[in-house]
Amino acid sequence: MKLFGTDGVRGVANGVLTPETAYRLGRVLAWRMREAGTERNPERALVLLGKDTRLSGDLLEASLAAGIMSSGGDVEMVGIVPTPAVAHLVTAGGSRAGVMVSASHNPVEDNGIKCFSGDGYKLPDELEAEMEKAVGELAQGRDRLPRPQGDRVGRLRSVEVEARRIYLEHLEASVPRKLGRNRGRRLKVVLDCAHGSACLVAPRLLEELGAEVEVIHGEPDGSRINVDCGSTALSDLQKAVLEKEADLGLAFDGDADRCLAVDEGGRVVNGDSLLAVFGRFLLHGGKLAGKTVVTTVMSNLGLRVFLEGLGIRVEVTAVGDRHVLAALRAGGYNLGGEQSGHLIFRDYATTGDGLLTAIQLCRVVVETQTPLGELHTGWSRLPQVLLNVVVGDRTALQGNRRIEDAVKVAQAELGSEGRVLLRPSGTEPLIRVMVEGREEKNIRRIADRLADTVMTELG
Repeated sequence: MKLFGTDGVRGVANGVLTPETAYRLGRVLAWRMREAGTERNPERALVLLGKDTRLSGDLLEASLAAGIMSSGGDVEMVGIVPTPAVAHLVTAGGSRAGVMVSASHNPVEDNGIKCFSGDGYKLPDELEAEMEKAVGELAQGRDRLPRPQGDRVGRLRSVEVEARRIYLEHLEASVPRKLGRNRGRRLKVVLDCAHGSACLVAPRLLEELGAEVEVIHGEPDGSRINVDCGSTALSDLQKAVLEKEADLGLAFDGDADRCLAVDEGGRVVNGDSLLAVFGRFLLHGGKLAGKTVVTTVMSNLGLRVFLEGLGIRVEVTAVGDRHVLAALRAGGYNLGGEQSGHLIFRDYATTGDGLLTAIQLCRVVVETQTPLGELHTGWSRLPQVLLNVVVGDRTALQGNRRIEDAVKVAQAELGSEGRVLLRPSGTEPLIRVMVEGREEKNIRRIADRLADTVMTELG
């Protein structure tokens, strides 16, 4: 059975992703982690378990906890927290693994399960494959895993308040000083918390650092998570920044591992622009490791031209934070990310962290005493069109001859000053069609034509 995708397990909760699957995964994870032992108790596996605000979170959380305890693992429930909080707390508390119940930016009805090992990184591919096989065997009734009894059965305790405190202290430590006055006044920030994990931590974090904070979509409501708000829908944030005359706006997704921004003029600042801002800031401060920034194939070619013009090397990976992180670790670099706002500051974190991105951006604005509008508009973007095509089977893209021929024709039209990229979404039934070039009218025509071909072949 195929369980893990590019970012853990994901699907419609209580449909594709059932409580039975969550139970089996918890059982397998605890069994696999017990083999390594823990510092607290070498005979038990301690697993941290967090979630976002989705209504199905309680269901899957309970099933995972039951599975973990049935294999003799202890569970610490950290409650509603951002995904990167789980990654940090694993390393801070000596746990053997961490699990986050979230579907990130996906719709309300979806949910997912992300697993972290004791070093705070997502599980390696080979371990996911081993666990996937074991979960499949359990589903077929072949349960050969141990079932401890008596005092060896796993136990559960809640550590929600303590967990949030530890995570916030970690984030605050990444900023060398409080966010002081910005051009004569306190830094004013509008936060869009997307009714998700950020609601319980982001306003407090920015206020403790000294910012004046306005919040929209700030109620932790699992029925509205990501619905016309957050990093996937920025119009409300743009309006609020202008109405409140704020210095900037910050938008998170459901589990707060992404962050996009809006400048003082209401203009969107996407992940590419954030990489341009941070790359230049770290370079000028002598803090950009290897003078390199890691991006993905989805990043605008204009970003690469800009960074290379500053003397910054750009390393390009496949789409996905897993690939970005692998390149960062392999090269010893400390900054990378995606156009979607999933940025990794490896000096402080083992995964993308929207709150970390948010406070580092505020830091740049205050330390340079420069409006965000000036910081992010210093590079020229090539026109880029991105279309999402809903399909029946996203895996059927590879090897489809008609689509391959259409891509070749499109690339020939664009020549050396443009590019075409088609890729399946890792979490949704979509094919993403991206076309980049000098003339927007031309690339939109090409993108529409390619999208029609994909729909005809795979829709």
